[in-house]
Amino acid sequence: MMSEQSYGADNITKLEGLDAVRKRPGMFIGSTSKKGLHHMVQEVVDNSVDEALSDYADEINVTIHEDGSVSVSDNGRGIPVDDKDGAPVINMIMTDIHAGGKFDSDAYAVSGGLHGVGVSVVNALSTRLETVIKRDGHVWKQVFINGEPQGLETLRELDDDEDTGSDVRFWANPEAFETVDYEFEIIRGRLENLAYLNPGVTFTLTDERPDEELYESYQFDTGISAFVEHLNEAREPITPEIIRAKGETKTDDGNQVMVDVAMQYTTSTQQSDSSIFSFANNIETSSGGTHETGFKTAITRVVNSYAEKHDLLKEIGGERMGGSLVREGLTAVISVKHSDPQFEGQTKTKLGNANVRGVVSSILTNEFNKYLEEHPDAAEAIVMKAVNAYKAKKAAKKARRTYTSKVCDCKYTSSRQII
Repeated sequence: MMSEQSYGADNITKLEGLDAVRKRPGMFIGSTSKKGLHHMVQEVVDNSVDEALSDYADEINVTIHEDGSVSVSDNGRGIPVDDKDGAPVINMIMTDIHAGGKFDSDAYAVSGGLHGVGVSVVNALSTRLETVIKRDGHVWKQVFINGEPQGLETLRELDDDEDTGSDVRFWANPEAFETVDYEFEIIRGRLENLAYLNPGVTFTLTDERPDEELYESYQFDTGISAFVEHLNEAREPITPEIIRAKGETKTDDGNQVMVDVAMQYTTSTQQSDSSIFSFANNIETSSGGTHETGFKTAITRVVNSYAEKHDLLKEIGGERMGGSLVREGLTAVISVKHSDPQFEGQTKTKLGNANVRGVVSSILTNEFNKYLEEHPDAAEAIVMKAVNAYKAKKAAKKARRTYTSKVCDCKYTSSRQII
């Protein structure tokens, strides 16, 4: 028999400030494993990228220091240094999980950190965090220990400097994570992707730890076209050039949506979606979302419509081809920027804005149709690859049926002999 336990008002606990993050860190950064640790770096980098998205920064530098801390600096506008409610606004930004400039469209037209919980979560899960801000001709510094600002009412002024930008350095709390050992390759891969998604912006990564001394720098003028070229380095292309589809529109709810798609067909017989990479406001949406759904819908419709229009489906009896067949051998990068993105969860792996599907589908349909009509040889190669995939799938299905039938006949014959 269960023992009697009291349950009343005294049992109800309200976690204040950053205590909620410390109590359930997985709710904010996904996990306390290596993945969660590196998500801390991503949250700070995303803030710098938001400055680049708004055309205020073109250089973002990440450093893994010898003592195990990580710093992220940019040459953007610099975090605001004025007071709000009697204290430096930097204190609010770093300690209030729902404070930030991403809720105000006047500060950021497009942002990846829209939830406003990113850098404050990093502060909550760090033993120490330092901010150095260059703004308005001066340099300021604020230090946080275990999430609490040192010098509660003041922001220390250091020097005069005409440059602008922010530098955030943090020491992850070893008691909050399974490991605080950063992997150079994980951070490097993220910065490389960001360089593809933000043409003209330079990203650097420096590892100062003993026996490491690694350095990488990325900057791509052609954006996601260079990304697709990189992904297809070991593949033979069917379409000689990268197919691009770009457009911008305002949705019925007043939000601005920018779409950029780069893709190329190859001779690969792969039918999975592992060669389709989608991003929303520079955040990789590994679980897809409405932008990816709109992309797939448009690709299937355009290829089938072109094939029907030009009588290229005779070999398969005029039947329309399914999406996985049409995408066979396709490498694609989908990037959307939305003024009010709705992600599923703080780790933002899936985009949920319903109207983005139609926007992506419409823009891609128009541009891809235009490409196929202007490049008939490439268009026929794309269609015939899907037709051949269709025929191969049919043949494999027929072979499986034949094999199953023979196996069943053998079992039936064998059982009769036993009887």
